[in-house]
Amino acid sequence: MSSLPQETTSAMEMAPNSVTRNGVTIDDTFAEAFPMKATRVLITAHNETWARHAAVAMTGFATSVIACGCEAGIERMLGADETPDGRPGASVLLFSMSGKELAKQLERRVGQCVLTCPTTAIYAGLELGQDQGEAIALGRNLRFFGDGWQISKMIDGKRYWRVPVMDGEFVAEETTAMVKAVGGGNLLLLARDTDAALAGAEAAVEAMRAVRGAIMPFPGGVVRSGSKVGSKYATLMASTNDAFCPALTPLARRSELDADTRCVMEIVIDGLTEADVSAAMRAGIAAIVARGAAAGVTRISAGNYGGKLGPFHFHLHTLIGEGAA
Repeated sequence: MSSLPQETTSAMEMAPNSVTRNGVTIDDTFAEAFPMKATRVLITAHNETWARHAAVAMTGFATSVIACGCEAGIERMLGADETPDGRPGASVLLFSMSGKELAKQLERRVGQCVLTCPTTAIYAGLELGQDQGEAIALGRNLRFFGDGWQISKMIDGKRYWRVPVMDGEFVAEETTAMVKAVGGGNLLLLARDTDAALAGAEAAVEAMRAVRGAIMPFPGGVVRSGSKVGSKYATLMASTNDAFCPALTPLARRSELDADTRCVMEIVIDGLTEADVSAAMRAGIAAIVARGAAAGVTRISAGNYGGKLGPFHFHLHTLIGEGAA
């Protein structure tokens, strides 16, 4: 299921106010997002291969706060001229619903996936003074793995821990900054078939990944199991979004789809700021529009709760410059 369950207005209600760009219909609706807590960390290693291994492991099983505890992703890979120790690296973003949960997830993931990875070091990716955040532990507690052999070093007012390990030492900055963030931005891509939906989603995600400060936490940046609020089963908080399930088009009470739409893919976006989410969504829409309806994605929509979930509303028509929606 997606980051949080979604409800949407019916296609019949949207159609009169939709706009068309290069043959692609863009619904007059909005993605509804919610407050989260986030941090950025920088992983470095002997070469890019090992930095990527650590970053991939650290961001595993981090698609949805519903069951994973956090949502995380590789923001981008870093050149040696962009890191604190002059080695290749990766920038990783983590998001959670509370500061307490974020701190827990960060410590566990660094301890199990970065400390264990050959040649790595880890540093804060956000500055407290610049980003107005609050400090959370990065290497502060992991230092105890050194069993008393660990030592600290102060450089330019920052404390770093050096923990002896079998390939040398693991260097970890003591803390990183936690900031307020935004989660749950989304796009729904409606396509004529699976091939077209996947190609469109891949193109959109590629464009969105160029936006710094945002991640798409699901596999490949895409989720097929979009959800709605509740279920016929009392124990479930969310269930399949039947309005966007092509197999249910003739059966669903309020289907969003016509007979020519045979596949729908969703892209969920988390960002350090509202502007980051807007920029990523705008880039994704632009990528789909540039391909045109002939490429197979014929309509773009978004999921929301009618404004009841969160304070961040990303109106698709505003994003494409059609004025306030």
